[in-house]
Amino acid sequence: MRMTDIAALAPFIVLASTAIAVMLLSAFNRDHRVSVFLTVAGLGGSFAALLKSAQLVPHNITSLIIVDGYGLFFIGLIALAGIVVACLSFGYLRGRKVNPDEYYVLLLLAVLGSAILVSAGHFASFFLGLEILSVSLYSLIAYLRSSERGNEAGVKYLVLAAVSASFLLFGMALLYARLGTLEFIKMAGAGASLGNDAMLLAGFILIVVGAGFKLAVVPFHMWTADVYEGAPAPVAAFIATVSKGAMFALLLRFFWHVELYKYPGLVLLFSIISAASMFVGNLLALFQQNIKRILAYSSIAHQGYLLVAFLAGGKESIMAVSYYLLAYFVSMLGAFGVITVISGKEEDVDTISDYRGLAWRRPLFAAVFIVMLLSLAGIPLTAGFIGKYYVMSAGAGSALWVLVAILAVNSTIGLYYYLRIVAALFSEAGERVFRETPAVEFFAGIVISTLTAILFFLGIYPAPVIRIVHCAIAGFL
Repeated sequence: MRMTDIAALAPFIVLASTAIAVMLLSAFNRDHRVSVFLTVAGLGGSFAALLKSAQLVPHNITSLIIVDGYGLFFIGLIALAGIVVACLSFGYLRGRKVNPDEYYVLLLLAVLGSAILVSAGHFASFFLGLEILSVSLYSLIAYLRSSERGNEAGVKYLVLAAVSASFLLFGMALLYARLGTLEFIKMAGAGASLGNDAMLLAGFILIVVGAGFKLAVVPFHMWTADVYEGAPAPVAAFIATVSKGAMFALLLRFFWHVELYKYPGLVLLFSIISAASMFVGNLLALFQQNIKRILAYSSIAHQGYLLVAFLAGGKESIMAVSYYLLAYFVSMLGAFGVITVISGKEEDVDTISDYRGLAWRRPLFAAVFIVMLLSLAGIPLTAGFIGKYYVMSAGAGSALWVLVAILAVNSTIGLYYYLRIVAALFSEAGERVFRETPAVEFFAGIVISTLTAILFFLGIYPAPVIRIVHCAIAGFL
């Protein structure tokens, strides 16, 4: 392998090496503080290595990995999200009856799988990254073995992930049988002369079905609420952000390179999925009393919003998706961060009744939670508002008026259940005694404060980040 290849792969090498280091360390000396320190250092090192890789873009590592600005942007976003989850997990796991060291190995592997996904230019690397991510998540979801809900959620995710993988593999097989290649870029040329070939369309539809399970869009959403509710709060944050963000970034790359926009049937299919996800996600969230389930159904709706920009095509589409995912990551990580830090050692604090009166007892927590919820709702001066503006602008620019109208209606519906939580924060405590909030870990406090500052910065002065996104996607286009 050439030195340039090694330099381009530096973020992946750092992640893999750190996972091995943490695993070896836990075999000889279990120390929670050292494990989390190595994990954060490794994720930070991977992020720093992006600066070296950025000097070589665009750079292809054979046909499997594409190192370009688009991929590096999402790898950076994933690495930073991994740091947030690791810091939140430290206080969450401390004091629980569980060995925490292996948790960080699995977290690093999940981040590595996600990084491979966003850089994949071939079905082999696509599937490899997806399985590294999925297998890690099986264990992370059920990591608290004393939790019955966690064990149930882990099994559900295992079964449905296996089903989605079978759809993906069958779709890949059909595409290879018809096109004779597994490279995304070559598929466009090979399929140009086939038109609306039945086997080709069947292969693409199976790929969409498999990806739909991972994204939890309607009608492939049945696992989402149960998994979010049963998983540890930091793991649920990881699934809601990194897992879905990586798959969406990969799907956008695949759609662009294979030129699937020229297939009207697939565009119609995605339009139906987008509209259904917005309505079903928001309407189901209205009837929930568990905040983790509300955020789960909310995430389904947000995938529907993203699909509006996804279907727009062109430069504005990629710009809108990239910025929206950034805003979504910050908002969702912040919301789950609050859930994490106020959860006790026995179980998560996740029902609306548990949060009654929080504004009077823990005003700083309540303020952060309100800000994150308002960002998810798309209220001005928050990152979510700018993200939603770009999504609607991309949809309007491509004359997707029906989807834009549906997005506007569903944003109003979504505002209701977010405000239900806000109202509970300011209400008087009910008959149930409010659980005492544990002391906030230093790491968690720094992380939540930083996320809040970033959220306002992205909402008030987004220009610097927008320039970074434009530079990142320039090579992709």
